[in-house]
Amino acid sequence: MKFQRIIALSFTIFTVVIAHNAFSIYQFSHEDQTRVADCAIVAGAGVNGDRPSPVFQARLDHAVWLYRQKFVSALVLTGSYSIGASDSDASIARLYVLTQGVPDNATFIEERSTVTRENIRYAQTIMKHQQWQTALLVSDPLHMLRLQTIARDNGINSWSSPTPSTRYQSWWLQTRFLLRESFYYSGYHLLRLIPVQNNSTIM
Repeated sequence: MKFQRIIALSFTIFTVVIAHNAFSIYQFSHEDQTRVADCAIVAGAGVNGDRPSPVFQARLDHAVWLYRQKFVSALVLTGSYSIGASDSDASIARLYVLTQGVPDNATFIEERSTVTRENIRYAQTIMKHQQWQTALLVSDPLHMLRLQTIARDNGINSWSSPTPSTRYQSWWLQTRFLLRESFYYSGYHLLRLIPVQNNSTIM
């Protein structure tokens, strides 16, 4: 009976934490902190063949807009190789933004990341090399709180600049996205207590 009470209490605590984080994620998703910064870091979202996925393209379109409006002077595009792909997600994204008028010398790519945490870590390496101090973070609105939390934990002075629209438009898709983000965000906070080498592949 005591074991069952412990299980019930643990489940209750877990549910409360997830619900609290879901509310925080949803609330933050409505914040747009767009301002002038050195660069924009675009979170990867996969590709379809030789083109960015619709979700990734929406993020890239917003990053291009930030560049055109002179909020940033460079774009940092992230993403490793999708299964079966000969080009990295980041290199495919780079080709896309070049067709949208962003010059070659304003695009930087990292081709090693497979999860959000690595997107930020490897983008930070580029920032240090270029001696950039500030960044706008570009992703879907419900992704922004986790993305910014990771960026701040990595010492990046950053602000949220979510896509103005999202491909996750239906109630069902948004709910799934929110639940997934709540799980990953909660897990990230828990795993911050563990040395980096033991959790470097966590979303």
